[in-house]
Amino acid sequence: MGLQRIIIWLILGAISGWIAGQLMKGRGFGLVGNIVVGILGSFIGGWLGGKLGIYEATVGGLSLPSILTSVGGAVVLLFIIGLVKKS
Repeated sequence: MGLQRIIIWLILGAISGWIAGQLMKGRGFGLVGNIVVGILGSFIGGWLGGKLGIYEATVGGLSLPSILTSVGGAVVLLFIIGLVKKS
């Protein structure tokens, strides 16, 4: 994995984590936490997209489908984290 790919992952994670934090109204974890949530969310979103038959969701790089997939996965992850924190 090259440096350019890692940088794209970090940017995608930051964008997705920030958007998911805004959508979930304050359930973000700061810049570094949002990057981690965004990167993990992209894996979750890609997996869910594949299971639901949305194959455009598994496209890599900085594209609209990959951002939407990452945001969706990050929102799901933030929701689950919120449920765990409440209990």
